Amino acid sequence: MSNPAILDSAALRQLMDSSDAPRVIDVRTPGEFETSHIPGSYNVPLDLLREHRAELRGHLDEQVVLICRSGQRSDLAAQALAEAGLPNLRVLQGGITAWQSAGGPIAHGQPRWELERQVRLIAGSIVLVSVLASTVVPGAEWVAAAIGGGLTFAALSNTCAMGMVLSKLPYNRGPRTEIRTVVNALAADRA
Repeated sequence: MSNPAILDSAALRQLMDSSDAPRVIDVRTPGEFETSHIPGSYNVPLDLLREHRAELRGHLDEQVVLICRSGQRSDLAAQALAEAGLPNLRVLQGGITAWQSAGGPIAHGQPRWELERQVRLIAGSIVLVSVLASTVVPGAEWVAAAIGGGLTFAALSNTCAMGMVLSKLPYNRGPRTEIRTVVNALAADRA
């Protein structure tokens, strides 16, 4: 797969203000999307996008800009859509975080902690508790070592198993996103 084009926030804003505005697909979890998103964007969580990429491909024939929190999930979504034969893919550099920092418009909903912050809390808590427990229970420090190894692997592989697990929790799921709802919204906006 060739790398998708990278857009900065200013370029996306310019595109969105043009007569040939791209479709902005937000691949974060429904809970993250509900908390804050770019007005007019569509929420297609990464797992749903991967599973239904061929079906989505039929509704995304024009320019598409993929966004997530920081760009990691957008890159994975771009790979999945490129494998389905979708051209003209672009990724927002720095994701919604960069968009907000640049002063782009945001629609706000129910506030939630971002997934990355939750991972830091859980991983840090496990490390802290296991190190403290190791003063009483010999070998407990190996739990901290395992978490450190997992975080190292997450950085090297650009994946996060803990984040994937946390995204499945009801707190992070938000309203359920169904493929029919997404496809109907894409088709309605095209008409």
